[in-house]
Amino acid sequence: MSAEDKQPRHIAIIMDGNGRWAQKRNKPRTLGHSAGARTAVEVIRACDRLNVQCLTLFAFSTENWDRPDQEVGWLLRLFTNSLQQRLKELEERGARLCFIGDRSGFPDHLLAEMRKAEVQTAENTRLQLNVAVGYGGQQDITEVARQLAQKVQDGELRAEQIDKQLFENHLALGGQPPPDLFIRTGGELRVSNFLLWQLAYAELYFTDILWPDFDAAALDDAIRWYARRDRRFGKIDEQQD
Repeated sequence: MSAEDKQPRHIAIIMDGNGRWAQKRNKPRTLGHSAGARTAVEVIRACDRLNVQCLTLFAFSTENWDRPDQEVGWLLRLFTNSLQQRLKELEERGARLCFIGDRSGFPDHLLAEMRKAEVQTAENTRLQLNVAVGYGGQQDITEVARQLAQKVQDGELRAEQIDKQLFENHLALGGQPPPDLFIRTGGELRVSNFLLWQLAYAELYFTDILWPDFDAAALDDAIRWYARRDRRFGKIDEQQD
């Protein structure tokens, strides 16, 4: 791994452990989600400091809709409030905000805030900040297959023209470098339907730290671990530059 490769260009994070963090303190789960939102802000600031190009945060999955209605409603309100409160700072930091996933289940007022944030930050280039909401990796891949099949049916594309690059370009993160470093907090050892295609060669870092306790120092630890990895991408040592 060259010196420049020791710094991940793209970090993807499953922010797990908010509920357990609150339960350990005999507090409602909603308090854990509020603490987790503050951690997300700290991590965004740290990535800005470290000149990370892209950061993708898994905020709300397709499966999260199955949680109790009260918790889902609270999460959506927290999401809306966080957008309103943090948009100015994101602009000042040069962050370009993009939401990936199926937005069809979100209320109109939240959709309006999401579109406003995307439009307002569209010209920023310092940090690409992707927030996965209503997102599932299987859904992402299925949607691309559907789009390409429709193009073939409509005569806009020949089946033999479909290759890996074309497929990637149609995914939710099309045009961005794939994640180099995947982080999951909270102690679970799975990727939970997150960026299934894009994580093919990511370095997978799991930590027992619950998300509200994950801070800039913990992120630095993950990046130092990443820097020690020998990334071959299917090659052998003799083929490395």
